[in-house]
Amino acid sequence: MFHEKHYGETQITEYELGILVGILIGEGHFGGDRIKAQVTLRMHVREKKLFEKLLKLIPGSKLYGPYHHSNRHYYQWMVRGRSLKKVLIPLLDKVNISEWSPHTYARYKKMKETYSL
Repeated sequence: MFHEKHYGETQITEYELGILVGILIGEGHFGGDRIKAQVTLRMHVREKKLFEKLLKLIPGSKLYGPYHHSNRHYYQWMVRGRSLKKVLIPLLDKVNISEWSPHTYARYKKMKETYSL
């Protein structure tokens, strides 16, 4: 049904890649802390299962939380360092993000340029 492919240092189906890219286009943040690039995703604690799947898809990614600030209850998933460079970026570079979201692509491209990725 779905073909598994090897991208960078992970095995992922085209279906899983589509979900990952869709989530990052809709909810992800591409940036850094002025020293290191990072991709961050914050979502409500009810999405814990989704985060568990992301941790398996992107080896070396981290999940922080749950956090409770004001009326917000969320987890934060982050990809930095080797996981970003060797796993996530090769995945994202296989997809034409600009075709789906020029704004997200501009943020992604700026992160790559700023941090020489």
